[in-house]
Amino acid sequence: MATFEVYGGKRLQGELRPQGAKNEALQVLCATLLTPERVTLCNIPNISDVNKLIDLLQGMGVEVERISPSECTFCAKNIDIDYLTTADFKAKAAAIRGSIMVVGPLLARFGRAYAPKPGGDKIGRRRLDTHFLGFEKLGARFSYNATDSFYTIEGGNMQGTYMLLDEASVTGTANILMAAVLTPGKTTIFNAACEPYVQQLCCMLQSMGAKIGGVGSNLLTIEGVEALGGCEHRILPDMIEVGSFIGLAAMTASDITIKDVSLQNLGIIPSAFGRMGIQLDVRGDDIHIPAQEHYEIDTFIDGSILTIADAPWPGLTPDLLSVFLVVATQAKGAVLVHQKMFESRLFFVDKLIDMGAQIILCDPHRATVIGHDRQMRLRPTVMSSPDIRAGVALLIAALSAEGRSVIHNIEQIDRGYERIDQRLNAIGADIRRL
Repeated sequence: MATFEVYGGKRLQGELRPQGAKNEALQVLCATLLTPERVTLCNIPNISDVNKLIDLLQGMGVEVERISPSECTFCAKNIDIDYLTTADFKAKAAAIRGSIMVVGPLLARFGRAYAPKPGGDKIGRRRLDTHFLGFEKLGARFSYNATDSFYTIEGGNMQGTYMLLDEASVTGTANILMAAVLTPGKTTIFNAACEPYVQQLCCMLQSMGAKIGGVGSNLLTIEGVEALGGCEHRILPDMIEVGSFIGLAAMTASDITIKDVSLQNLGIIPSAFGRMGIQLDVRGDDIHIPAQEHYEIDTFIDGSILTIADAPWPGLTPDLLSVFLVVATQAKGAVLVHQKMFESRLFFVDKLIDMGAQIILCDPHRATVIGHDRQMRLRPTVMSSPDIRAGVALLIAALSAEGRSVIHNIEQIDRGYERIDQRLNAIGADIRRL
């Protein structure tokens, strides 16, 4: 188990460039299975979850050529379907949640697929019903072996159809979409997720020859085609990392410029940080956060306490609520953080309370934060990263605390943030990987 030793209380200054979007990368990597032709992906984040998925694809028979650390070509002309029943596949696929998205492409192209119950963050129940209900609507049948937590899905006679998703699941929408693009007939997906990640996947599939209408809305229409070709696709900057860097700048009173953020794909993230009192200057496609000694949380128009809550796009992404919560600890004012989607994602706040934060955990989904207005700095401590997003929130807290903090289990942070210690050290942080 690796550890960060963090010497906090330092002001940072300089430029940061966000990595490629993790959540988009996991989708478009799986989409390479839809064609036997060569696909080139650019701006791939060099993080453990993505690298594990690439390794899984190679085990399935995908030829991978790494042109640079962030660019690869993929050729899925010789897929070994039988490999999906092996213990090696089960172990590798179970290690990452993104592996579930190989099911849609495999059903579309080969008529059958296998999947173990996927892993990922321990942030509460993350059901797969949306995926499998969508596949059933298309005509697929699945069975689940509870003994080894393994799904078998048969879809040799799938047909396009209308479906209303039970929730606007991003991975569910992506998986069903990839199954539908090679399924005969017209498929209509209502209540589809419309995050930039899904829009990017649609654009990639269109460049491969797919017929998709309604991109960017919650109503997608797909006309199945016989085959898809190769393409080149560039992954967006990671909006979660952009938001994490904004929170870092505020907490450490640092002067930071975030380069090439793809502003039009950030949604309400900048304005949500604005309501926390954080000054943001947009310079072309860059965001500059000047050093701020104080930032004050806004209130609602009637003067009542502000609520920051997650919601499906174009609402605020749940992946940033951990960052908003830690940022609030040094603001002036109070805020209610409402995490609606996952019942265990706020359980890291006990570590912030140990550091001196004033937080009331109301229930598994809500926490009230009373900001210190920097009158009392967070204290350094020893802690462990429970998941990717809580991990980076704890890292931000440690960087703001005067003295030495220790963060164990940083493999969780490495799953979502590329060389985060080296990149932050380059602008003045003191993070040591043990």
